[in-house]
Amino acid sequence: MTVVGPFGLSVRDQALEADVQAGLAAVEAGLLDATKSEVPFITEAAQHLVSAGGKRFRPLLVMLASQFGDPDAPGVVPAAVVVELTHLATLYHDDVMDEADVRRGVESANTRWGNSVAVLTGDFLFARASHILADLGPEAVRIQAEAFERLVTGQILETAGPRDGRDPVDHYMDVLGGKTGSLVAVSGRFGALMAGADESVVDILTQYGERLGIAFQLADDVLDIASDSHESGKTPGTDLREGIPTLPVLHLRARAAAEGRPEDKELVELLDGDLSDDARLAEALRGLRAHPALEQARRDTVRYAQEARATLAPLPECYAKAALEELCDAVVHRAG
Repeated sequence: MTVVGPFGLSVRDQALEADVQAGLAAVEAGLLDATKSEVPFITEAAQHLVSAGGKRFRPLLVMLASQFGDPDAPGVVPAAVVVELTHLATLYHDDVMDEADVRRGVESANTRWGNSVAVLTGDFLFARASHILADLGPEAVRIQAEAFERLVTGQILETAGPRDGRDPVDHYMDVLGGKTGSLVAVSGRFGALMAGADESVVDILTQYGERLGIAFQLADDVLDIASDSHESGKTPGTDLREGIPTLPVLHLRARAAAEGRPEDKELVELLDGDLSDDARLAEALRGLRAHPALEQARRDTVRYAQEARATLAPLPECYAKAALEELCDAVVHRAG
């Protein structure tokens, strides 16, 4: 049994391990190649987050999904590069919107070069992803375009907030389905599709990716509150400071409205105040870490990961399926 990747994923078969490791190495080379420009400054900015590392969660899913067909098919690695480039591009844009200082343990691009360069670098990465997609055929272009539309829609929904009368938690889950679930779903879909897997298998791995992606983001919500910067690679409380309504905060607000406990209302008032002050942010983090809302968000993370695992049931028993099941456990462990 060999550990593969930053999730500590245990691969129980040497052939599968070799395929996954070789695939991820090829993706890494593809990312470096795709982020090169004739303009040295663009190369530096575009490779800033590539060089910072990252979990490569989406390429890993592409590689595992490809095991249900021909993992050596020519479109598998380029498809994995496409989804990771798209993900990286959104991080450049997210950091501008969130005014984040740290990403993946390094200075964010917007802090280093300013918002304009960060936004344009994200656009550059989208362009490079599109260039690779063009060689994968019109169906791949359509799939990616639909996922990108969902991703942007999710971001807009998050910015606009829930409409009057809409349950904020339901609204938030719609946001996550677009912002995170869509691209992780495409990772499963591309891996199986490019490998020539049966249509039913492609559908299963698409659904799996959607649910796993939501669980992954919910784990990030928990980490934003429960971890330190060494664990998460970003400044704790970044989402809190920017007023982003993550699931633990939404659960807190719902409890405060329904139960009316004074200590809950005080914590909500603190969150609604100015959290640019480090002391106030630290106080808010302490309050949320001790609140049942955080544990409630952890349970939601587990539930979505379990749904992802259940989706895999019709697939034949094999080492790749076992690895996908363990990936569900790894996502939950992050929020533990």
